[in-house]
Amino acid sequence: MNRVVVSAVLAAGAITLAGCGFTPLYGDPGVATQLNSVHVTTPPSRTGQLIREHLDDALANAKGGAPKYRMDLALGETRYPRGLRVDNVATRYEYVLTANYTLVSTASGVAVKSGTARAQVTYDSADQPYASITAQQDAQDRAAAECARKIQLELAAWLATQGKS
Repeated sequence: MNRVVVSAVLAAGAITLAGCGFTPLYGDPGVATQLNSVHVTTPPSRTGQLIREHLDDALANAKGGAPKYRMDLALGETRYPRGLRVDNVATRYEYVLTANYTLVSTASGVAVKSGTARAQVTYDSADQPYASITAQQDAQDRAAAECARKIQLELAAWLATQGKS
């Protein structure tokens, strides 16, 4: 009895989705081929390198092919002390990474999309200098990964709507 009800609900859901024009974002024809034709340029810094690596992975960057788009990134980094001890030394920091991006069509040279991705992470400040530097670098990597994920989702949604207009 339960299997019949579950099967009926699944069939009704499939019919409903088929009727509304639902197509998976990364389905065929999807945005994956357009995403991998984005060339990312970043500032020459450690954080710039990290976010470019994460974006290249997220966008499945096709090396060797002519890119359809160029993404120019401008990064802003801020570090706020949190959790002050009695001697006014911070035990934790909040690291905020803001990535402003502009997507430029390589064919026309015109900016077609721009946006901002922001990520906040926290990390401990240890008394040992090496541990503190490592924690800060880990925070930079986590924030870069989060910004890259947000940019990928924004681009995928935008590219999906471009084919319909």
